[in-house]
Amino acid sequence: MDRAAIAARIAEVIEPFNKNGIAITETTSFAGDLEWDSLTVMDFVAAIEDEFDIIISMNQQAEIETYGQLIDAVTTLQG
Repeated sequence: MDRAAIAARIAEVIEPFNKNGIAITETTSFAGDLEWDSLTVMDFVAAIEDEFDIIISMNQQAEIETYGQLIDAVTTLQG
């Protein structure tokens, strides 16, 4: 799956978590722009892992702060 297809699928997964209707861009920050707390992040990560059948380690999660970084991480984990 290419990066654009992964981005589109992630955008679909983000939708129900985007309570404030923020426009999502490559630089959208989960904590800053979307104002997600740790529980929301954990729920979202679980949804991403289920959607793509991957495991995102705690170390990787700590490094992923933006939508673009998440796309890159999922793309890498998809191999």
